[in-house]
Amino acid sequence: MSAKNAATLPAKGVWRGSLRTLLAVVMVSLLLAVSGVLIAIDFNRARNAAFETAEGHMRGFEERLIARMQSLSGETSGLVNLIVSIANSFLAGPDERIADKVTILRAALARSPQIDGVYAGYPDGGFFHAVNLSSTDWRTALNAPPNAAMAVRILNPNDGAPIGHILFYDAAGKQLLRRTVTGWDFDPRQRAWYRAAAGGSGPVATGPYSMATTRTLGMTISQAHKGNPEIVVGADVVLDHVTRFIASERLTPSAVAFVVDADKRPLIHSDRRLMNAIAASKSERDFDPSSMRDPLLEAIRAKPPSLDSMGLVEADGRRWVVLGSQVDSAILFPGHIAVIAAPVDELMAPAIRGLYQGLAISGAIVVLAILGALLLAHLITKSLHQLTTSANRLQDLDFRTPIEVPTRVREIASLGGAMNRARDAIFTFGLYVPKELVRKGLESGHFGRTARRQDVTAIFTDIYDFTTISERHSPEEVVSMLSEYFDILNDTVSAHGGTIIQFLGDSIFAMWNAPAADPDHAENACRGALSMRARIDAFNEKQRQLGLPQFRTRFGIHTGTAVVGSVGASDRLQYTAMGDSINVASRLEGMNKSYGTTILASGAVFEQCHDRIRFRPLGKGQAKGRTTELDLYEVIGVIGRVDEREPQALAPRPLPSGN
Repeated sequence: MSAKNAATLPAKGVWRGSLRTLLAVVMVSLLLAVSGVLIAIDFNRARNAAFETAEGHMRGFEERLIARMQSLSGETSGLVNLIVSIANSFLAGPDERIADKVTILRAALARSPQIDGVYAGYPDGGFFHAVNLSSTDWRTALNAPPNAAMAVRILNPNDGAPIGHILFYDAAGKQLLRRTVTGWDFDPRQRAWYRAAAGGSGPVATGPYSMATTRTLGMTISQAHKGNPEIVVGADVVLDHVTRFIASERLTPSAVAFVVDADKRPLIHSDRRLMNAIAASKSERDFDPSSMRDPLLEAIRAKPPSLDSMGLVEADGRRWVVLGSQVDSAILFPGHIAVIAAPVDELMAPAIRGLYQGLAISGAIVVLAILGALLLAHLITKSLHQLTTSANRLQDLDFRTPIEVPTRVREIASLGGAMNRARDAIFTFGLYVPKELVRKGLESGHFGRTARRQDVTAIFTDIYDFTTISERHSPEEVVSMLSEYFDILNDTVSAHGGTIIQFLGDSIFAMWNAPAADPDHAENACRGALSMRARIDAFNEKQRQLGLPQFRTRFGIHTGTAVVGSVGASDRLQYTAMGDSINVASRLEGMNKSYGTTILASGAVFEQCHDRIRFRPLGKGQAKGRTTELDLYEVIGVIGRVDEREPQALAPRPLPSGN
């Protein structure tokens, strides 16, 4: 990691984002927190309101249901009590005083549509039955004439088979038809309603059961006649009236209402399928027990709610709110319990919609807040970003662009002025320090008075006969020519990934793979030397045209291990490399004179890049000051590349003898 990158990393636990992001995060977090709390409060309030509203509706519905059942019970028992108390015509046989009986019952049936029929059973097995023909089932069963409103069935027992008659009356009480029925096998004395009331003094409720003729589910209130307790008058109430009522007032689309007895067995249900199953179970004809299975009923049986208080049960993957109330003061439903159940998800639908609306509104607010936060952060951080960019340019040793930060904030303006003064100071100091060396040192992160061993490729250059050139020209002219010459070398070395470590009079010491790593350092050094030679040729051509001396340059290249780092005093350091490898590169530069070459490299360089750089072997040679011979190679060019600035000739170009 470079020093630049390391310097920009914050410490652990410190905010790692930008100021703009921080402002946006803080503002959005606050808005989300406030919105979340408000939405939660609103949702809980809506939830509680939904449950309170549901409880109110459920209690109101139960009150109406119980009132309806009590009304059915009271009206039916009142009618029966009226008949057994004052209707003496029923003390006569079934086929006697028929007109009086019809008059009373026609008025009773017209006034009480919930009553399916009124009848009387006699101790000798006789039976008188008035039927309300508003029921389609009865019209079909009796094959009634189209305009008949009431039918009367009369059964007279005799010594042989009983004889039955059916009389049909219109709405005005006029007899329309009399039909004789044979084979009517019916004995009222065997019926539960007769046995329960005969000899008693008060009304008795029986059922529910499936009616013998219509197969509809109903209940009966019966009572012994005041004048003859062996004569029993009864009235049938078809429970479809209650079923239609509870089915018509649903709290939610899936809400159900039903009535169970003390043993939690269903008697009435708002679901038509279950109601049919209940009716079938009473008659025990073609009854499938599986048709009575209902997850909600089973859950309520397993965990019955407390009466008059709301409870929760789980059934069929849904949670249900359940409210049960006991039916009091009703002869038809003694000890029965009316239950209303509604799924929580449907009760909570308005609250959920409100939650989604709140989330949508909060989302829109958050989006606007993000945009506002970004805009505000942009306005606040714009100048800081400009200062940061300027500071980065200073770190990259770019002094060309002045630091100009337009701002109305006094502190930022003062910071901009301070950075401009720092820029001027660093620029002045940078004239005396190799910028590339500093830049590469920043990138590699190696600073301080430390050194380490590593492989490097070093190049030393020298200008042939520079002493004579200096003697024949003024110092000003020499400096001017050297400046242009060094610009060429510096640009070329940098372009090939190297660094000029030192300017040594008319020579340079350049290095690859330090301070920045370069895995192809030997190849890049050779390429750099070839490119420098080509550019110096162009420079010399211009010098010749101007009548100025040519700078014919020799290069020595060697790859090996050196100690690389910063050395010097505590308050002044120099980045350099030391070791035998560096000395060898310097000696190779001087050996060009003996071999008549321009670029001389060692065998170590050849081993690194002979598959990419063209070399001409020169055999072994003895470097000055060394006891071990070196394998010597002339660098010719790049393999597979033809470039006029990088000559490909195999023969060495001899240089004149001299310094």
